[in-house]
Amino acid sequence: MENQLTFYKYQGTGNDFVMVDNRDLQFPKNKVLIEKLCDRRFGIGGDGLILLENDKDTAKYDFKMVYYNSDGNESTMCGNGGRCLVAFAYFLDIFEKKCTFNAIDGVHEAEIDGAIVKLKMIDVTAVEEKNGNFELNTGSPHFVQFVEDVENFRVFENGNNIRNSPTYQKEGINVNFVEFMADDEIFVRTYERGVEDETYSCGTGATAAALVAMANKKQESINVKVLGGKLKVYAEKDGKGYRNIWLEGPAKQVFKGKIDL
Repeated sequence: MENQLTFYKYQGTGNDFVMVDNRDLQFPKNKVLIEKLCDRRFGIGGDGLILLENDKDTAKYDFKMVYYNSDGNESTMCGNGGRCLVAFAYFLDIFEKKCTFNAIDGVHEAEIDGAIVKLKMIDVTAVEEKNGNFELNTGSPHFVQFVEDVENFRVFENGNNIRNSPTYQKEGINVNFVEFMADDEIFVRTYERGVEDETYSCGTGATAAALVAMANKKQESINVKVLGGKLKVYAEKDGKGYRNIWLEGPAKQVFKGKIDL
């Protein structure tokens, strides 16, 4: 491989990612390198790095998603990252309007309409209530807590404390603080493990918070306000869980560049 990497920068409601077309499998999957590339002062900067690869079953799936957190570790599913990758694959002419791709949590369907990408998330089998808070897995594990005045809430301090508490310290958990703005709208702020900070948006977190909100208000869709913009989540109730879950929102290419490795 050359010592120079061609990359693309994408963002989905402020959740930003370094994108690499790795269909030739030449990218060195090195933790130190990935962490450096994601560094906002010494690298490109991003909440994570995503590799677009060919899936081994090319007859069934358009591509494969390989996602790394900004700490350089390969991680669980990223909803906004998935939406951005769909926009990237569309840019690369891999599909026309609808696609199917493989990710660490399984197969996802998606569709694109202009700047808006709609991504089908995995089914959620259960939403567990624990001491007035909620836990569920939307491709990544999430903790959901309803608070008042989320706009002024100390997200980093409280999120860091929960994520590093004895219950979650080993595996880590993403922590979402949520407030109802209306029956069909919530404001979500998320502390993400792996980033170890608040992000402008978290797709799996927005989905998790929306599902808890849907159970509370008996809605089939919820508008989600995040620091970086607006998302929408659709779902169908299925016993204790949900199915046919879709995450919708903007995904945009910010710039293309080359960096010396």
